[in-house]
Amino acid sequence: MNNLFNKIGERLNRVSSMKLTLLAVLSALIVGAFIIIVSDVDNLKEGDILGAISTVRSAYWALVVGSFGSLRAISNTINSSTPLILCGVSVAIAFKAGLFNIGATGQMLAGGMTALWVGFAMDGPGYVQVPLAIIAGAVGGAIFGAIPGILKARTGAHEVITTIMLNNMAAFFILWLLKTNLFQREDRTDPISKLVSAEGRMPRLFGFMDGRSDLVAHIGFIVAIAAVVVYWWFLKKTTTGFEFRAYGLNADAATYAGMHVKRLTVLSMMFAGGFAGLAGAAEVLGTYGYASTNFAGNIGFDAIAIALLGQSSPMGTLFAAILFGALQAGGRQMQTNSDVPIDLIIVLRALIVMFIAAPLLIKTIWRTKSAQISTGQTFRGWGS
Repeated sequence: MNNLFNKIGERLNRVSSMKLTLLAVLSALIVGAFIIIVSDVDNLKEGDILGAISTVRSAYWALVVGSFGSLRAISNTINSSTPLILCGVSVAIAFKAGLFNIGATGQMLAGGMTALWVGFAMDGPGYVQVPLAIIAGAVGGAIFGAIPGILKARTGAHEVITTIMLNNMAAFFILWLLKTNLFQREDRTDPISKLVSAEGRMPRLFGFMDGRSDLVAHIGFIVAIAAVVVYWWFLKKTTTGFEFRAYGLNADAATYAGMHVKRLTVLSMMFAGGFAGLAGAAEVLGTYGYASTNFAGNIGFDAIAIALLGQSSPMGTLFAAILFGALQAGGRQMQTNSDVPIDLIIVLRALIVMFIAAPLLIKTIWRTKSAQISTGQTFRGWGS
């Protein structure tokens, strides 16, 4: 009977969290609509409020069409979502263990460079070279991710500080690598790598459609979906996954229960780095076919918002990443069709995170019942 009541409670809490997420997204869209209206100077000068509202409608419709309105749009959304899913899982698994992984960018860079080296240095058929390069990316990211885990376990250094510093170290180290003879492209003087061999490139998802070179989505998306499944299986079906969740909820209780919290700290950051390394491999082997100094972009920091929006759950992180990927893919169409700057996408993302981080604000605005709503994240203090 107790198990039944516990399951009912968990289900209700899950529904409440989902409701919070949907209301946060809706609130962000409403505020975004208000921003579009007040910035539509031409219509407002003429007193044409309906014209300004029409601009909102056309902007949001262009956003939907640019994300899912055609096979090309869907391909672009998939391509944009792939690294976001992997880095989102990277941040989420650290959240589950009560750690804050801000180092997904550096781990992504490390994984991308190790995958790149296998991609251009190894000769072999694609069915051998591509899996090896993907594994190399995961290993490179995991090793780089383990560093802040070891530092926290051994010295107590907070992972927020160490991961931020390691992001900078990775960026400058890769800048140096891309100027060495081993990585730099022969005919270039700027820091850009050699091309990944044709056998080392990730195959296109829609490669069976001849003459559609505009469909850029690649099998990195399948790798990302597999990573979400592995993340779910690890959390729900393994002893170590249970220990991660217990450690994240209460480190003292986990210690008292006999769990090796130092080992869990290292493992959680190592796994987080591995998933981020897969994102780097997907970008280098699938999207670009080479590496530059900025191939990671802001993906590692966007992943923090994705993990928050997705409540660190596997399915929540997946759908949050697809939402962010759709916003990114559809933003260009929105700017072209309605003259609304693509910068609005950044504003929408920030608003979503703000509303997610303030559940009491959402409950006040929408007058929802004051049921217990958990954001799914637990962070320990600086001295832990």
